[in-house]
Amino acid sequence: MRRFALKFNSCGPVIKEGVGFVAPSPRRGLPASKCDRASDLDMGDPGMEEVLPQGCIAHALSFTSPRDACRASTVSTTLLSAAASDAVWDRFLPADLQSVLARADRPVDCCSKRDLFFRLCDEPVLVDGGKMTFSLDRSSGAKCYMLSARALSIQRGDTEHCWRWVSQSDSRFLEVAELINVCWLEVQGKIHSKTLSSKTTYAAYLIFKLSDHSYGLGHPLQEASVKIGTQSSTTAICLQLSDMYAHLHARRHRVAQFGQGLCSRQRLLTIEGTQEAEEEVEGVGGRVPRPRDDGWMEIELGEFYNDREEGEDGEVHIHLLEVKGGHWKNGLIIEGIQIRPKRSTTRSKGLSNLTVYDRSSSATRPRPVAFRH
Repeated sequence: MRRFALKFNSCGPVIKEGVGFVAPSPRRGLPASKCDRASDLDMGDPGMEEVLPQGCIAHALSFTSPRDACRASTVSTTLLSAAASDAVWDRFLPADLQSVLARADRPVDCCSKRDLFFRLCDEPVLVDGGKMTFSLDRSSGAKCYMLSARALSIQRGDTEHCWRWVSQSDSRFLEVAELINVCWLEVQGKIHSKTLSSKTTYAAYLIFKLSDHSYGLGHPLQEASVKIGTQSSTTAICLQLSDMYAHLHARRHRVAQFGQGLCSRQRLLTIEGTQEAEEEVEGVGGRVPRPRDDGWMEIELGEFYNDREEGEDGEVHIHLLEVKGGHWKNGLIIEGIQIRPKRSTTRSKGLSNLTVYDRSSSATRPRPVAFRH
């Protein structure tokens, strides 16, 4: 019996028979040194299905990742057909997907497992009475959740002169929380680890905006922490770079600060001012916000590794706190906290693609190139 194995490298799929590789045919546009390697195979050769049945190819692809399956589908019509099969995409969907979708506010119907996968990547589903969204990570298929502001514990959140609940047309939730005036800022969220994908590194992000009259959210820095079991991470964050810049400006010129009375808090930040504020925060190991494509801002609160097996449980606790300064704060608009897989990325300092940055601006940075279905 002839045995074959399907593998992938930088030039595409590889078929291995026994201890030797099937010799490739040269590829147009690739250096001879790469095309001559025995590991490169032209999968578009006639009779490919006779060498390796489509069902075997689909089975092999199901052990890769959504990204690899999409890349493989561009190699040949045979791989395109195999990569689109339900056998492949069923492996990329969570095992408990049906129980999750049973909690959805509206039915989710798709004609194929592949369509369902990308539907859940592109359009988060409201679950649990609209207090949470569920989605999938496009690259890995890992589960992602976003806790709405209503699902969080906000200190004095039901006190009218401290917080108010309003609707935002660009929010996925019916209500968001807007800070009116507090000197004690504390926001907590939690989620069961069994609802997340196992053996995955996650990060928690606060999704928020700042109103035009916001102040007091840059200095002193807030403290963010994420804890699960014996894992714990704590970091300083700055929600408002303009407020941090105002603090630096006042310190430089020995100007006293009295709440929102400092007019420089309302100034526009130049790129240099933004970078100065970022460097001040990052100099103490803190984090700064970045714009999102949906018009909101996000800032990482911490990360954790979910090493629990499927079915095991433990609570992930997420905490945002600033109580030491005694300064009044205003204008923070919280949509929720998102928990999604952590990626290693290099972020450039400042908003280098913008000439001017305003605290209330919804301008976004270009999104990194991502694979598309």
